[in-house]
Amino acid sequence: MTKGWKGVQEAYGDKEKSEDVQKVFAYLEAVERAKHSTDELEIIHLIEEHRLEKEQILTNHLKSKEVLKALLKEMPLVVLMKHLGKLTADKVLTPGSPDVAAVCERIQDEMALKKAKTHPFNVLVASENYKRGHGKRGKLKWEPDSDIVQALNCAFCKSISNVESTGKRFLVAVDVSSSLSSVAHGSFISTVAIAAAMCMVFAQTEPNTKVVVFSDGVVVPCDISSDMTLMQAAAQLIQTPGGSTDCALPITWASENDKTVDVFIIFTNNQTFERANPAVTLQTYRKKTGIFSKLIVCGMIASSLAIADPEDRGMLDICGFDSHAVDVIRNIVLDAI
Repeated sequence: MTKGWKGVQEAYGDKEKSEDVQKVFAYLEAVERAKHSTDELEIIHLIEEHRLEKEQILTNHLKSKEVLKALLKEMPLVVLMKHLGKLTADKVLTPGSPDVAAVCERIQDEMALKKAKTHPFNVLVASENYKRGHGKRGKLKWEPDSDIVQALNCAFCKSISNVESTGKRFLVAVDVSSSLSSVAHGSFISTVAIAAAMCMVFAQTEPNTKVVVFSDGVVVPCDISSDMTLMQAAAQLIQTPGGSTDCALPITWASENDKTVDVFIIFTNNQTFERANPAVTLQTYRKKTGIFSKLIVCGMIASSLAIADPEDRGMLDICGFDSHAVDVIRNIVLDAI
């Protein structure tokens, strides 16, 4: 890194090397050759023999379908899902081809998903981005392949088992006082898809989870079962909107119905107009139950929120929603932050 490949050759080229050092030496030499080679066949050979990755290949070679197909064989699963759109747009993945079949098999492989520690929300992001048929910026467009879409849907459901239970008692509440068709800040995904996905994750990984929807003074239990698809779970959340948003409602409902809750997680689209202050309502609930319950409010399209008491380590406001929000929620639940 400090002296370049020439310096490495001068220092170690003629020295006796152990088997491990020889492997590293051969790998670094392959990386160096890939930087300068203009021979497409040589690049493909280097990729296949030394498992080189996309970032180690010159941009000019990445325009070649054959080079991309070679990279495809060992491409890390997370990287593969991220680039499905471009691979389809570049005709590397064509309908009914062996390459599509191989990709679909990898995406749905439970062991591969577990090894990659793939969180279902990341699969959801990849799936929704692919189904959109175009990039966030630029002119890149593609026709989503139905087999790949199906494989991603299957991968989402399978990857839920990757999430370890925290052992806490949850109340996950979704605000349906306004339409959930908006797009969340930070992830370019509809808020209903995010809410449905997170409800499925909690319902299937945390045995003590209750899911409810709330609107205009009413809280309704919502049955999210393990055999549901994401679309079926979303259908459970889509109800006729109406009234103002009151994020204190789920806490009040839990108190009135003697529900024991360690963590309240609320998903909402709206700026909130509470009849009661959620922070104060939570403190009242804590006194009644003797539990230091936590409150996490996710304002999925909000640019600002002011629900949590900033002096209270058990309350958190999240504006927008992305994969980092998933990690933050887990860390708050586990007292890691």
